[in-house]
Amino acid sequence: MTALRQETVGNLPDEVAVPSYDRSKLTVGIVHFGVGGFHRAHQAMYLDRLMNDGRAHDWAICGVGILPGDARMRDALTAQDGLYTLVLKHPDGAREARVIGSIVEYLFAPDDPEAVVERMADPAVRIVSLTVTEGGYNIHPVTGEFDAENPAIRADLKPGAAPATVFGLVVEALRRRRARGVAPFTVMSCDNIQRNGDVARRTFTAFARLVDSGLAAWIEDAVAFPDSMVDRITPVTTDQDREALALRSGVEDAWPVVCEPFTQWVLQERFPTGRPPWEEAGVQVVADVEPYELMKLRLLNAGHQALCYFGYLSGYRYAHEAATDPAIAAFLLGYMDIEATPTLRPVPGIDLDDYKRTLIERFANPEVRDTLARLCAEASDRIPKWLLPVVREQLARGGEVTRAAAVVAGWARYAEGVDESGEPIELVDRLKERLTATARTQREHPTAFIENRDLFGDLADDRRFVEPYLRALESLHSAGARATVRELAGPGIRA
Repeated sequence: MTALRQETVGNLPDEVAVPSYDRSKLTVGIVHFGVGGFHRAHQAMYLDRLMNDGRAHDWAICGVGILPGDARMRDALTAQDGLYTLVLKHPDGAREARVIGSIVEYLFAPDDPEAVVERMADPAVRIVSLTVTEGGYNIHPVTGEFDAENPAIRADLKPGAAPATVFGLVVEALRRRRARGVAPFTVMSCDNIQRNGDVARRTFTAFARLVDSGLAAWIEDAVAFPDSMVDRITPVTTDQDREALALRSGVEDAWPVVCEPFTQWVLQERFPTGRPPWEEAGVQVVADVEPYELMKLRLLNAGHQALCYFGYLSGYRYAHEAATDPAIAAFLLGYMDIEATPTLRPVPGIDLDDYKRTLIERFANPEVRDTLARLCAEASDRIPKWLLPVVREQLARGGEVTRAAAVVAGWARYAEGVDESGEPIELVDRLKERLTATARTQREHPTAFIENRDLFGDLADDRRFVEPYLRALESLHSAGARATVRELAGPGIRA
């Protein structure tokens, strides 16, 4: 067994690919907030590809954690000199293990916020990237405005306070660069939000406006915020994943990453101070990301929502189990074809029918073992951004919303916190208490859940949404998830 770190990486078995470049000669060019499994399976992997080809050695990553839970990542990466193993899980059971070396530093902001700010103020850093989750942008789910009353934001705005939020840290670094005559870095959002670059621009400038209107104007004028679309299914790493890596490859890794073979990154060309040559590593660099964004958010991300609640309530616990249930698969394809696809723009170079078929195959990969609980988590941040835009566009054009309304009903039933066998459901959501309290009143007050205007706006006033929602919710309560999804899937699906 070989404990993974820089001095042992050359001792790993031949089947484990390792960095071919001299990591001691790398310099930091990117600071990344939110070093979780997805970032390490995606952006860091693309950089590692370039570095193995002798490119981008001045674009190494300094990871930053800001949440208390990020201390675990700090400890794991620090002990391993920033190295970790990426394991691709193929549907046939084959595994590909590769050590990624593009992360060379990790800073935990609560330990030393000044170090984080000064790292970003360094002229060598030309990109600050983000995977802070859909809920990390501090925006109201209906209005889309920055929430200036958030206690964490108010704390950052106190005179003399050390910045603790991503907004406070990034804006302070930009303030120092401006004061020192250093060109600003590019802020690159990699989160699953439509027009994520524009969302980042609006939220960071909104915070800056609370600090200094002149600074906000400079950020709005001088800082680039490119849009991006990122795609790779990356489940939570389990102890079984660690054990399997050790048994198969002899690698002792505190926090490996497992993922599917598929990967896609579409990135807007908007980097005034430069960028790595990502297109040479397989990234699509385009002028307009929005068609790709909409395709991914409304088919894959919203599709996960269509899969997970009916799947969980039907007794499944993994995505591949639900995706291979004929009724759930038919329901999911019906949502994609009839409700989501009409809201999309033409996507250059993409056959949408093939893309949708591929999605079902990806969801059904039995080796990935993505949990439905992970897909069900944080729905109050996800459904308003991924699914409800489909509902609103379909209503505006007179289209069908039966399946999307049923997904919301599935969420409402799941939020009751008890499954059909009477077993507790562990709801993971920032609004957990409020959602569960409301959901548990809906047998007597069926529209209670969707009357939350902070999440649903005025949808509870539109009978075209309310009627299919109530039909699905009543069926979930009276007949159960399996019968409900069979009915929604249409003829030809047998019990």
